Amino acid sequence: MQLYNKLSAQERAQLLDDAGEDRLTLSFYQYAKIGNPELFRNHLFVAWDQLEVLGRIYVANEGINAQLSVPATRFNEFKNFFDGIFFLEGVRLNVAIEHDTKSFLKLKVKVRDKIVADGLNDETFDVTQKGVHVDAQKFNDLISDPNTVLVDMRNHYESEIGHFKGAVTPDVDTFRDSLDIIEEDLKEHKEDKNLVMYCTGGIRCEKASAYYKHKGFKNVFQLEGGIIEYARQVENLQLENKFIGKNFVFDHRRAEKITDDVIAKCHQCGEACDTHVNCDNEACHLLFIQCTSCAEKMDNCCSQECKEVNALSYEEQKALRKGKHNSNKIFKKGRSEVLKFKI
Repeated sequence: MQLYNKLSAQERAQLLDDAGEDRLTLSFYQYAKIGNPELFRNHLFVAWDQLEVLGRIYVANEGINAQLSVPATRFNEFKNFFDGIFFLEGVRLNVAIEHDTKSFLKLKVKVRDKIVADGLNDETFDVTQKGVHVDAQKFNDLISDPNTVLVDMRNHYESEIGHFKGAVTPDVDTFRDSLDIIEEDLKEHKEDKNLVMYCTGGIRCEKASAYYKHKGFKNVFQLEGGIIEYARQVENLQLENKFIGKNFVFDHRRAEKITDDVIAKCHQCGEACDTHVNCDNEACHLLFIQCTSCAEKMDNCCSQECKEVNALSYEEQKALRKGKHNSNKIFKKGRSEVLKFKI
C-alpha cells in the first residue's frame, strides 16, 4: 500500500502534460477533534492518490487544512469521498478563481501539531467558539460602518500585493506574530467596535475570531470563505468589490488577480509590479517581487551574489553548499537587506 508520493515534481509535470486534462484547484479547512491524525492521514493519502489528487494537506488533532488539485472528470468521485467523512460533510470547498493544471505537482499529506501554527499554549482557549461568519454583502456593509475596525490576518508579503481598502495590514511574518500585536493595538475597543477580519480562505480568521472572543472582544466577525469566496460572490451577485490587487495563494500560481490594480512594486528597482518569484539560486530561494526587466538583468536572482553563484555549474554550486545549513533566506518571504524597495 503506497502511503507517500514517489514521483518527482518534474515527472509529475510531464504526466500532467501528457494527460492534457483540466484540473480544479480547491481548498478547504475544518476544525474538528481528530483522535488519531496519523491513521486519518494514511486513509486520505490512499484514497486521494487513487483519485489522482495532488496538493498539500495538513492534519492535526484540531482538524484539517487542505489545498488541492483534482482532475475535473473525477470531481464527483472526490466529492462523494469527501462527504463520506462525517465531520467534512457539507464543508465549503473554495474553488480557485483561476485554475492551473500544475498548481500542485505532488500529493503531500502531513501530520502537524496544529493546522494553523499559533504559538498558543492555553488549554482554556476553545477554537470552536468562533466569531460570526458573514457573506460578501454583509461584509461590505460592516466595513462601511465607521464603528468597524477591519484587520487583515495574513502576512506582510500577502497584503503587500492585495488587500481590502482601509484594512489594518500588520507587518508580520507569521500568523502567530499578529495575534498579540492586534490585541494590543485594539485593546481599548473590545466592547465598542466591530472587529472584522479576513484572510485567504478563512482558516486563520476562524482561529483568530475564537481567540479574540476568548480575550474579551464582544463583536467579532470574519469573512466567510475569505478573499477567495468574496471574489466569487462579488462577481456572481454584482456587488461592489472593495478588494484591490491580487490574492496571494500557496501553490505554484502564487496569486490570483482580483482587480487590475497593481499596488506593490518591484523590490529591486521600485517600478510597479506584483509578481512574486523565488530566487533562482537554490541556496537562497528567497521569495520576493521582481519585474520582467529586473528578472532579465539579474538572471532571475535577488542579488549580484546569487547571480554569480547561479552562473556556476551544478557541481560547483553543490560543492559550495556542502556542509552548510540552508540559508535563512530560503524560509524568508520578501525580507532581505539586498532588496532596496521592500516596503
